Amino acid sequence: MSQKIPFITPLIIALTLGLAPFTPEPHLLGKIRWIAGGGTGMGSMDYFDLLLHGAPWVWLLISLFKWGLVLIKKE
Repeated sequence: MSQKIPFITPLIIALTLGLAPFTPEPHLLGKIRWIAGGGTGMGSMDYFDLLLHGAPWVWLLISLFKWGLVLIKKE
């Protein structure tokens, strides 16, 4: 199964850890909105938190890109 869909693990991790906590809004989206609004009051802990919640999404994008390259090479 992992050979056919190599990005399933990064997808599950991105949807769970990358978005946690889910209420009242996903944590990552709150941090992105905070930065988009100027990032006033953000400390180093907030940037580190953004890095930790964003890392699964970066991993997912890299996995999807690699999978796309493999599909292109097969054709």
